[in-house]
Amino acid sequence: MNWFLFFWVVFKAILFSTGGFGPLPSLHTDFLANGWATETQFAEALSIGQITPGPNGLWVVSLCYLVAGIPGAILSCIALLVPPMFVLFVQQCYNRIAHLPATQGLLDGVVLVIASFSIIVLMGMFQNSGLDILTVTIAILSAILAVTRRVSINLILVFAAVIGAVMG
Repeated sequence: MNWFLFFWVVFKAILFSTGGFGPLPSLHTDFLANGWATETQFAEALSIGQITPGPNGLWVVSLCYLVAGIPGAILSCIALLVPPMFVLFVQQCYNRIAHLPATQGLLDGVVLVIASFSIIVLMGMFQNSGLDILTVTIAILSAILAVTRRVSINLILVFAAVIGAVMG
């Protein structure tokens, strides 16, 4: 077995998931494509993950143990630990440079880029869904309410959906 590839597949699945059962689709696809696991092994690993105490994401360790033994379990543990350790490392680095004006400038620039991408995506959604005055009005009012933070975002979403469904 190519241990580097094995680690990378597990790490990629964990890194781009939301935890718990998030890595399941990616691991299922990659493990079956590489011939590393069977459907039975997935079922067993998920069952073990459900009956054991602790976080739901530990089923990955069971799967990797069933597939590759102790080395697979160790590599999966490392893959599970790297993302949170990276977050802690970034936090420590940020704490050291947070007071610098350049740091705030960089973060402001990142916010502008994300906001610009969001506007571009929203414009594409409006154009593809048939731009009308009702949709624009709901979007503008929702944005104003969200910026003022006087109304919960969840309430804004619910009211926007109801108004859109009733009026449109």
